[in-house]
Amino acid sequence: MKQIIALTSFALATACLPGGATSDYPVGEPEYHLVELDGAAFTETATIQFPEAGRVVGQAPCNSYFGSLTSEYPTFALDAVGATKMACPDLVAEDTFFAALEEMTTAELNDAALILSNGDGRKMVFEPR
Repeated sequence: MKQIIALTSFALATACLPGGATSDYPVGEPEYHLVELDGAAFTETATIQFPEAGRVVGQAPCNSYFGSLTSEYPTFALDAVGATKMACPDLVAEDTFFAALEEMTTAELNDAALILSNGDGRKMVFEPR
């Protein structure tokens, strides 16, 4: 019986998701709010959340967005990203947010933050709320 429970737990923990992503991202967990971009405070609204395995949704400064998470933690890669098309005064901040998000390649998750980064030194710090 212990072996069945152990194998079931292992299978659930290592189950593959679309595009090879795994459930190591906080599926269904809190919404993360961007508080820092490349070492500077980010004062506009921008969020990211993982509502289900292999899926990302969030709010950029103007528009909501969605996409597919196509990598295994701690690698971060998005595909098929789409967004609503509403205009607002924060479109420059939105473009900055999306450009940075597109460049992120690594994720670090702890109790205090979700940190996305890349090999060029760029970093996005999100706090759960």
